Amino acid sequence: MALPKFIITMDGVFRLGMVNQHKDLLKPGDQCIGGGYYHFDYITNRILLDRESYDFGRPKWHLLDTLKVPSVCRGLRLIYTYDDGFHDDFNVSEKLDIEYYD
Repeated sequence: MALPKFIITMDGVFRLGMVNQHKDLLKPGDQCIGGGYYHFDYITNRILLDRESYDFGRPKWHLLDTLKVPSVCRGLRLIYTYDDGFHDDFNVSEKLDIEYYD
């Protein structure tokens, strides 16, 4: 069953889509450094990210300085919630430089 999932690659690409498995979002040559699930919160103009990929684990945000985000997401803030009782939410849009691509 396809679910709203995302991955990030070592090249800093943020890719999201309705897929069965996180690996379905990979392109040839990609090295995945984590993933999870997403949903749009249009009331607060955010994309809420959470959980983790079974295959790739939690996103390793600390390995990136810049995140390349699809241009259709322009104007939406990205927030990752660890939901583990230890980590605060990670405001991706504030902590990383965001570049948009088509």
